[in-house]
Amino acid sequence: MQSIINNSNVSINSGFYFSRPLNEKILLVQVLVGIFLYVNFIMIFTFLKKEVFREDTRYILFAQTLFNDSLLMLLTDLAVVWSYYSYLIPMIPCCILCTLMNWLNDCTPLTLVAMCLERYVAICMPLRHADISNSRNRKIGLLIIWTISSLMPLLTLIGFIAVNPSSTMQSSVVCSIEIMLTFTWQSQLRAVHLQLYFICMFVIIVFTYIKIMMAARAASSDNKKSTYKSLRTVLLHACQLFLCLVQFLTQYIEMVVMQIDFMLFINVRYSNFIVFVIAPRCLSPLIYGIRDEKFFLVLKDHALFGLPKIISGAFHVNQHGLKCVKTRPLQMLHT
Repeated sequence: MQSIINNSNVSINSGFYFSRPLNEKILLVQVLVGIFLYVNFIMIFTFLKKEVFREDTRYILFAQTLFNDSLLMLLTDLAVVWSYYSYLIPMIPCCILCTLMNWLNDCTPLTLVAMCLERYVAICMPLRHADISNSRNRKIGLLIIWTISSLMPLLTLIGFIAVNPSSTMQSSVVCSIEIMLTFTWQSQLRAVHLQLYFICMFVIIVFTYIKIMMAARAASSDNKKSTYKSLRTVLLHACQLFLCLVQFLTQYIEMVVMQIDFMLFINVRYSNFIVFVIAPRCLSPLIYGIRDEKFFLVLKDHALFGLPKIISGAFHVNQHGLKCVKTRPLQMLHT
């Protein structure tokens, strides 16, 4: 199932716990998560401060990705720390936490697909872009994203409650998504869902990439630059989506490795967490926070707490003052 929690914690059913040599790795994760949350906070603040961003579909989807990934990373990091110290929590809060993380985790790839489709409409159907990307359609699109991404997590939760006795819900556990997969058929159902998930999104990404590439070749010289930029954006989204979707498959590799060597299993899980959880979510700030010129100008001002404007204003004042100093002797000569 979801490997976000599993990437840094071990199976409660197997009775394994983190060994002390992982302490430095856990510290590294805290640093990476702290930097990630700070950058995302600045970008969310930038989005909220400018009305022009709140009325553009691609920036709205970008802001949803930032919010979704930030909350997911915060909850995941909390689960990692709890698992590392073998902290017991009641089963009901654990189930809610795992369901929420599953929900947020499934939401990110769908949002990335929606962002690619938005670029496809903007480039390949520019005359209809304003009509398609209106406020009503944006709300419907966001509702569809959150609804589809909630289906499997809610089914997993309902299945867990249905197949386990009520006494199980009153116990305390080291929280892990693995405890919600009581029977093999639950894991198989999740695997089928993820495979369909992967195929559908892969087809959509390839379709949008090919269409935008065709539009780029047919575009005039004035529009080629923006079209090719959108093409690179879709390609980056494809890489980001690929990493997110591969994350769904890492649990099967981890299960095989755990049967071979436990310490190797821990190292593989830790590497999967860095590469397939943290890394793809660091691409969103790169794609829209740095590559987008309009957003980057506002972001730079907020990230530096308005320092560029202060320096620029002081520079102009100094220039004006120097000019007055230079002209004063000339005025004295004329008098």
